[in-house]
Amino acid sequence: MEHSKPRPWGPDDEKVWLTMNSTTVSAELVLRLVVPDRATVPLLAGLSYTSADPYAIRMAFHVGNDEPVEWIFARELLTVGIVRRVGDGDVQVWPARSDGERTLNISLTSPFGQALFEVPLAPLTEFLHRTYEIVPAGRESSFMDLDAELSNMLWSS
Repeated sequence: MEHSKPRPWGPDDEKVWLTMNSTTVSAELVLRLVVPDRATVPLLAGLSYTSADPYAIRMAFHVGNDEPVEWIFARELLTVGIVRRVGDGDVQVWPARSDGERTLNISLTSPFGQALFEVPLAPLTEFLHRTYEIVPAGRESSFMDLDAELSNMLWSS
């Protein structure tokens, strides 16, 4: 299945763009950054997935700097987080509701601080569903070149 143009996803007031080909899926969606007084600030995030790195989902947060801040998540972490709290340390994910809408909370901790994001569940699950169309669960290792990965880890400085 190949989509040549981005496809709008979601309500008119919150467009989400999802593109897909046989090896990649990408999407842009609006998250909400939860600030200390429990108010939220909308924030654009780009999600990307490729069969060349089948365990990982990259999320780039556009925070007003020249370059987005990128985090890499285990695909399984986001998937399991839809139904129960999961994650240790720097990344924790759990299901929630915000203003009656089902969301996924993502808590990120780094040496620079902590951030809590509310992610609308419907577009995220659509994105995840598309990643599993490209690489089914349990088949990730068959999409990796383990020799190349090991060589890259051993010889890169």
